[in-house]
Amino acid sequence: MIPESFIQDVLARTDIVGLIERYVPLKKGGANYMACCPFHNEKSPSFSVSPTKQFYHCFGCGAHGTAVGFLMEYCGMSFRDAIKDLAQQCGLQVPEDDAPQQDRAQLSSLLEATSRASRFFQEQLRRSPKAIEYLKQRGLTGEIARQFGIGYAPDDWNALRETFGKDYDSPALLESGLVIQNDAGRRYDRFRDRVMFPIIDQRGNIIGFGGRVIGQGEPKYLNSPETPLFEKGRELYGLFQARQAIRESGMVVVTEGYMDVVALAQYGFGSAVATLGTATTATHIQKLFRQSEKVVFCFDGDKAGRKAATRALENSLDQLADDREVRFLFLPAEHDPDSFIRAEGLEAFKRAASEAMPLSEFLLQTLRTDLDLSIPEDRAKLVHEAKTLIPKISAPILQLQTIRLLADDAGMSTDEVNQALGLRPAYKGRKGAAQKPRTQRVAPAGPQRQLLQLTARFPELLDRLPGTLDDLLGDSAEARLLQSFRDAHDHDHFGPATLAALYETSQDEQRRQLLKDLLNRSEEVLPARGNNDDDRAIQLKSARTEFDGHLVNLQIAALDHEFQNLQQRLTQGEALSAEEKRRYAELPAEKQQLRAGQKSA
Repeated sequence: MIPESFIQDVLARTDIVGLIERYVPLKKGGANYMACCPFHNEKSPSFSVSPTKQFYHCFGCGAHGTAVGFLMEYCGMSFRDAIKDLAQQCGLQVPEDDAPQQDRAQLSSLLEATSRASRFFQEQLRRSPKAIEYLKQRGLTGEIARQFGIGYAPDDWNALRETFGKDYDSPALLESGLVIQNDAGRRYDRFRDRVMFPIIDQRGNIIGFGGRVIGQGEPKYLNSPETPLFEKGRELYGLFQARQAIRESGMVVVTEGYMDVVALAQYGFGSAVATLGTATTATHIQKLFRQSEKVVFCFDGDKAGRKAATRALENSLDQLADDREVRFLFLPAEHDPDSFIRAEGLEAFKRAASEAMPLSEFLLQTLRTDLDLSIPEDRAKLVHEAKTLIPKISAPILQLQTIRLLADDAGMSTDEVNQALGLRPAYKGRKGAAQKPRTQRVAPAGPQRQLLQLTARFPELLDRLPGTLDDLLGDSAEARLLQSFRDAHDHDHFGPATLAALYETSQDEQRRQLLKDLLNRSEEVLPARGNNDDDRAIQLKSARTEFDGHLVNLQIAALDHEFQNLQQRLTQGEALSAEEKRRYAELPAEKQQLRAGQKSA
């Protein structure tokens, strides 16, 4: 785990306006900056970025978050990668990132080598009529070639020596997979006479290449080997270029090759990506779902395509949620995505992707393969084979629906199928069921939320809280968050970025909603920061009076609760101890004293 204090430090040093402005043009609008939202289509700006809160919020679609959240949503980074990216920009090193300086220097030299090679390949494409003619035959224009950084590796054993010179013998070229070294120590270029497709990670770095041979050579497609930069089981070709189109279309289509991605983009479908010579992995699925809630796998309809689809199905099951959708598109035998969109057009491909086969249907279709469901033995085999798939579905409602479909096919009840799959049946209410235990006292939410709002604006008010909060505040999300405020304040960590850091690190949805509400409160509702110390002192004095009033209301509520508990016990005929009797007699006077203090104040 990355320490919360480090995340807070990173967010405090990050200028969220500067970060977002790299991707979205912002305009000053009052205290905040505005833009058309990058997460949905709109004509009037409703996307607001607050430099004081270090938070963004869209009033149109509800997208919101910190600098970390923006990198995760817009760039598709993982939480850790987003923190590392921001930390690097701030000149900080993630505490758990214990890679030695030598390793970081190595990665830097490898990235420099791949970037330099990519520039060389693009220059060579401009010089090669043969490569240009090949791309034209595939229907690609110069504009799309520039968009994807397509180049050409000359038919020469040492072409890269032209751009690297004496650096051709450096370790970086070998470690990045650009060259191969034989047993005699002689080096030669890995890619020769191939159209080159740079593989770009989510930060825009070139981490490897795919090469498509011109002519009849083998292998037809050649990718960079696994290197410190490139793991084919983690990367998706075209994801960097497709992010905006994916957000606009609401789906991402996964194809089998980079030529498919580029051809689809050429004909107006920009939401496609491709795996890189490997089956779809769980990491791929995670990356895809960070970009869109609808993923469509597009495979050839032959045996190999069906096998690849089955692997994608298996790796998708435990990444599902009931608001996520996975579909499978199988093109006619004579087509791949490239040829289909050329022959049928953009709208036909969009329609085919939208109407692709749902995951549940493909799963059951796969299970039914080669079975005759009129035979009891085959129906038993159907349920037996489902044991390896259906229990893995992590979306509970989809799992239930799929079980019902399986039960229909097997001629069994859903309870019988659940038992056969080793799953617990859905809970059914019954008479005489045990009642839920009584919950702990929860103090009124109104005063607690007011305390949160006031202390978020004036952290010094946290010093006015009593030593223990449990008796006063009860057990609630507001109380636990207020305790987090006090803990941060006690360690001198409470600052402008505290709310943002707590929001990013919280796993509790109710707590995140409270923090979101605090971060999204308009400047008119929160006390305005004065231009000088005198203004702030006046505001603080007013806030202190309000704060103390809320504390008194909470104290009165706590006394009421205590009195009612004792009264209920007496009504039920329960004997009170001498101390409890004394307390029962004192409580009304204590409450009256608090009320009198409120009036005099």
